[in-house]
Amino acid sequence: MSLQFCSLGSGSRGNALLVESGNTLLMIDCGLSRRELESRMHRVGRDPSDIAGVLVTHEHADHVQGLGPLRKRYDVPVWMTHGTANALGYDGDYEAVRYGASFAIGELTIEPFPVPHDAREPSQFAFSSATRRLGVLTDTGHVTSHIVDRLSGCDAIALEFNHDFEMLMSGPYPDSLKARVGSKFGHLNNAQAVELLRLVAHDALKWVVALHMSEQNNSRDAVGRSVEQLRATADFGFALACQGDPSAWHRVD
Repeated sequence: MSLQFCSLGSGSRGNALLVESGNTLLMIDCGLSRRELESRMHRVGRDPSDIAGVLVTHEHADHVQGLGPLRKRYDVPVWMTHGTANALGYDGDYEAVRYGASFAIGELTIEPFPVPHDAREPSQFAFSSATRRLGVLTDTGHVTSHIVDRLSGCDAIALEFNHDFEMLMSGPYPDSLKARVGSKFGHLNNAQAVELLRLVAHDALKWVVALHMSEQNNSRDAVGRSVEQLRATADFGFALACQGDPSAWHRVD
């Protein structure tokens, strides 16, 4: 069965991703306002009432700010780790995510896995339909062997390209924020993302979509240059999600 995904918005001002297979539509993170989520979902031909569940990666505001209003309006089920719920002070019902414990929502199987990020119990996810697999990785400070294992064999990968390291170091952020973003528990830079792709790229990889690009410390040109050499030897489609608009649907047949 085919699988498709699109970004509703990605960056430090808010993140939300849709994953769909058959009649099952999931949202990964809910970091835009409810009204903005509604508007952007309608622009890509979907409605919040279609969502079978929201999966929350971690408690930072750019990933959860619309969660409460969306859940209140549409009564959508929520999945997150206990650590994320505790860090949020979340008082609603939710299903607990546990590392290494796969679960199914409709026609999708979800595999949560841990990542090194400065949050309480962050989780990223791999999604499988009957025949296709998507890996999603944002908000991680470095690549672990477990991450490589989870993303190997994916037909598509939505991957953080947060910053160009030189742009970060010479940019406007205070030193403390530069240290946090560039740390082993911060965010992936372009070179780290490309090195991960080198480790997991294979002939059946159809799509790579760049997520969570910093507006201050990265650029579309810098990301494009970083993957240029790899794409000369690996034939996958490449797209860049942006903060202000939803992306196209990326389909994996």
